[in-house]
Amino acid sequence: MNLQDWTGRSETVQDIATATPYAALAATLDWPTTPGHERPAPGTPLPSLWHWLYFLPIHRQSEIGPDGHARRGGFMPPVPLPRRMWAGSDFAFHEPLLIGDTLSRTSTIAEVKEKSGRTGSLIFVKVRHEIRRNGSPDVALTEHHNIVYRAAPQPGDVSPPPQVAPEASAWERRIVPDDVLLFRYSALTFNGHRIHYDRKYVTETEGYPGLVVHGPLIATLLMDLLRRQLPEAKVLRFEFKAVRPTFDIHPFSVHGQPSPDGKTVHLWGRDHEGWLTMDATATLA
Repeated sequence: MNLQDWTGRSETVQDIATATPYAALAATLDWPTTPGHERPAPGTPLPSLWHWLYFLPIHRQSEIGPDGHARRGGFMPPVPLPRRMWAGSDFAFHEPLLIGDTLSRTSTIAEVKEKSGRTGSLIFVKVRHEIRRNGSPDVALTEHHNIVYRAAPQPGDVSPPPQVAPEASAWERRIVPDDVLLFRYSALTFNGHRIHYDRKYVTETEGYPGLVVHGPLIATLLMDLLRRQLPEAKVLRFEFKAVRPTFDIHPFSVHGQPSPDGKTVHLWGRDHEGWLTMDATATLA
């Protein structure tokens, strides 16, 4: 089977930007609300990255594989390597998505690439998503989603050396990644990946020390930090790269540092030991 045959495959999914997922994520991220007004009104813009609340992967229970993801094949290539992680994404925000919008997302396999790493073969799959609003031919949001597959851990595997996170930042927020936070985010994004909630599976099968904090959740927390500090800012582009896994066994922190000219913001995640876990840049209008 040639995985390159999946390059160029495309699918289109429809959804509606309803209010309840927005309200649920706002509660999960601890945004204050006025009693009786938790759900946003029609026309409320979605904060950056909250489009991940929609176009959820609706697979039948019988289609789920041993790791909690859908069995490979179909739209995504049937990569034989067992471990799957979100390596990073980049976004271009052309116009806001609004509560009440009818949305259409066209996804295309842009690239399938095999590399060799410290622990063996790696396969990278890049998917391009284009989201349109209310039947418009114009793209409102473009996302490139990078996924990496790797072999199961082996005795003697050597982890890549960690990178030290910047010590100083203009903004900082401490996050305690407890089981409830991870469960709620998995539920909101209908993410069945067992590394985020099944402690026995993640420690005994995948060899991690604890539950893995979702990469998209950390990216959302980075953008949420920017939103709290610069509520009127308009984000044109955002890109992030997952550098090191974050686990629920220790608190971590998210940080931000605007550039002197105010055109970009450097954002990053840092674990309890001071290592860099995610590196990101937001470009502002």
